[in-house]
Amino acid sequence: MAARGVVGIFFLSAVPLVCLELRRGIPDIGIKDFLLLCGRIFLLLALLTLIISVTTSWLNSFKSSQVYLKEEEKNEKRQKLVRKKQQEAQGEKASRYIENVLKPHREMKLRKLEERFYQMTGEAWKLSSGHKLGGDEGTSQTSFETSNREAAKSQNLPKPLTEFPSPAVQPTCKEIPDLPEEPSQTAEEVVTVALRCPSGNVLRRRFLKSCSSQVLLDWMMRIGYHTSLYSLSTSFPRRPLAVEGGQSLEDVGITVDTVLILEEKEQTN
Repeated sequence: MAARGVVGIFFLSAVPLVCLELRRGIPDIGIKDFLLLCGRIFLLLALLTLIISVTTSWLNSFKSSQVYLKEEEKNEKRQKLVRKKQQEAQGEKASRYIENVLKPHREMKLRKLEERFYQMTGEAWKLSSGHKLGGDEGTSQTSFETSNREAAKSQNLPKPLTEFPSPAVQPTCKEIPDLPEEPSQTAEEVVTVALRCPSGNVLRRRFLKSCSSQVLLDWMMRIGYHTSLYSLSTSFPRRPLAVEGGQSLEDVGITVDTVLILEEKEQTN
């Protein structure tokens, strides 16, 4: 197509020149005049070809830019639509995860914390469904005693006493051990032990490294935690602390300032 266009332009550019020559008459055309005529024709042809090529390239670039812009707009719309669908899918997944996983987990955690709080405060009766007022007095009394026994079993409480113990069996003040005198901060071979209680309080006391490890149990008894119901464990790594009377604090691994955790033992029936 381009070759045909060039040939057509060549003939169109040559026609005016031929007409002018014919109006002058038909002179004797020599070789020199013929060459000049051909040069003019080729010069005009080159000029027209240059103009046409520049115009064609400009038109093509303009069309290609328009097509590129349209394609870009289509791609942007397509990408926005895809991103919107992905966001909606992610939002649905997040809502399902919150509804099916996080919410039940939080409710179960809150329920366990509530049960532990009522057990620690001695209000385990709040966890039961209760009993209706009225009805047979004997039946209500029996169900009340049954619920008390179940609450005591779940809380691992000792059985209620029906008789008061004799004064000879009651513990005396002599059963509470005495602690050694607390050394000063400037003393050598001194270690500070922090005791984290179940109530959340943290008690601190200084001991000599050469003290018997039994002094930790005596300290527990002194602040009101019996060794039959509570035990000691290290904070990190979490493991029970082996306390024996023949070993010192340094022997059981307490050579620097240490935090110990006071935990309630699991009661067995």
